[in-house]
Amino acid sequence: MKFSQLANPRILEQPTYQPGRPIEEVAKEQGIDPGDICKLASNENPWGASKAARDAARDALDDVHRYPDGSSLVLREKLAKHHKLSPDQFIIGNGSNEIIELIGHVFLNEEDEVLFGEYAFIVYKLVSLLMGAKPVCAPMPGLRHDLQQMKKLITERTKLVFLPSPNNPTGTSNTEDEIFSFVRDLPDHIIFCLDEAYAEYLEHSPDLRTLLQEGKKVMGLRTFSKIYGLAGLRIGYGYGSVELIKLLQQARQPFNANAIALAAATAALDDQAWVEECRQKNNAGMQQLQDACDQLNLPWIPSDANFLLIKIGDGQKAFHELQALGVIARPMPQGLEEYIRISIGTTQENEIAISAIKKVLPILKNPA
Repeated sequence: MKFSQLANPRILEQPTYQPGRPIEEVAKEQGIDPGDICKLASNENPWGASKAARDAARDALDDVHRYPDGSSLVLREKLAKHHKLSPDQFIIGNGSNEIIELIGHVFLNEEDEVLFGEYAFIVYKLVSLLMGAKPVCAPMPGLRHDLQQMKKLITERTKLVFLPSPNNPTGTSNTEDEIFSFVRDLPDHIIFCLDEAYAEYLEHSPDLRTLLQEGKKVMGLRTFSKIYGLAGLRIGYGYGSVELIKLLQQARQPFNANAIALAAATAALDDQAWVEECRQKNNAGMQQLQDACDQLNLPWIPSDANFLLIKIGDGQKAFHELQALGVIARPMPQGLEEYIRISIGTTQENEIAISAIKKVLPILKNPA
């Protein structure tokens, strides 16, 4: 008997997440020195983590023989102060992805539906399928979440609604007024999850505390992987009501966040000057890339995050041709085949990407 015959039948049809290609793999494949590869595929912070976060991570190595704080108390207390909530309103995860999975474990059954945009983060669909629930994809006219249209897809079976704002991969976001109006109209059997992975790139992100004070079933999801520059440590968090967080804590694995990540994240929260500096640098890099696209007559989707969705024609071909020039971009799924997503890099990295795009465009227009 094969392992597949013993497995949960859902696993046999479960799609897998495809990450951006690693530098080492592309360098080997293309015969390019890894140092000459420009990776702009995974929306990472090109300026890295703050010195305070890196120093804290190094100091934590001295006690690496000890288990981490299983309750993540110090970080939760720091987050509580940062968000003006209480520590028991936070849960720490191995990236915010783990929090999404915990939500699925706690709340989803086979009769449930999960609603999200058709071009939203793929993990919402993956978790829905893994738990046996039905994913429901709402159309995104103009590549933006139309909350009024989403509302029409809600049924008595809808259990979760995920809204990423800004959205990956489009970069589009919804206003606080739009979000609050949408949530206040939701039936009481629905939990609303606002994915705020890129919230720090906004000048003003929606303040969910208002909805929490109103007793709405809402949860915020955040990560230290983006503007805080800690993607390699995999640490994120969720926040909501005390009752909600307690349920999620019951499903969480012990010691799910490692000591190095906890120390770095705690220190990173204290260095908001670094966050602001990275936000301003990202804005300048975004303008640099948008201006180049305008000069090349390449349409782009206005983005509130740290990446730009560019309509280039044959996205898959552009993806492969750019790799040959040492630039790793991100190809898009069905429905967005004409686009590629470029993460904002340093000024030099952006120039390298722009130069590579210029070289690739004639190939796309005149394929051999």
